[in-house]
Amino acid sequence: MPEGPEIRRAADKLEKAVGGKPLTHVWFAFPQLQPYQPELIGCRVIRFETRGKALLTHFSNGMTLYSHNQLYGVWRVVKPGEEPAGKRSPRVRLETADKAVVLLSASDISLWVTDEVDTHPFLARIGPDVLDMALTPDIVRERLMSPAFRRRQLAGTLLDQAFIAGLGNYLRAEILWQAQLAPHHKPQDLSEAQREALAEAVLSIARLSYATRGKAKESKHHGALFRFRVFHRAGKPCERCGSLIEKTTLSSRPFYWCPACQH
Repeated sequence: MPEGPEIRRAADKLEKAVGGKPLTHVWFAFPQLQPYQPELIGCRVIRFETRGKALLTHFSNGMTLYSHNQLYGVWRVVKPGEEPAGKRSPRVRLETADKAVVLLSASDISLWVTDEVDTHPFLARIGPDVLDMALTPDIVRERLMSPAFRRRQLAGTLLDQAFIAGLGNYLRAEILWQAQLAPHHKPQDLSEAQREALAEAVLSIARLSYATRGKAKESKHHGALFRFRVFHRAGKPCERCGSLIEKTTLSSRPFYWCPACQH
């Protein structure tokens, strides 16, 4: 499943393609959404917003399209009238005079009055978005020590969207490696210095991934590019201590770590 940084980068591409332009064609696969198609013709997409792994498409008529890619959903940018290559089933099409964006395969899609979209069951329960620049290490530390999370193992907490929205499996592994913590630790058992390191890693790893992952050249603004230190590196030496990275399963997901220096 794409994690927060991937969803945000997708939103950036959609914004560049159709943001601010009048919609010339709107199509929904689901019958319950089709009555809204005529209402959206001539409207503009004023913003693509991400909330963790959910994408909100805000229209100028006061409506918002909620979508969640889940495991198989993906957005594509194509030419007007063009169908995306492949066998995926289209679910949403928003077309302007020069570009179209198509959502494929996703099933968690709904339309809301913009002022009411926060009541969506998923949005109502998630925590702050990891890429929201208003989110600070102090706030992350407070959430770690809140009654909901202070007694829980980090392995589960870092995948729980109610803690911080947008974190997922590869970010979990990289965050814990950066903070030199084991997945079984609980926030209440950590020192202040460890909680500080963890909170810093939660934000810095996710934000570096958003800003630089997949880029081939050094970033002038961020220095070193994001790359995996432990994820998918089982059997390779740890860059910090030289011990071999191991793979196990936690919360039904593969997990990679260095047992020698994550303790």
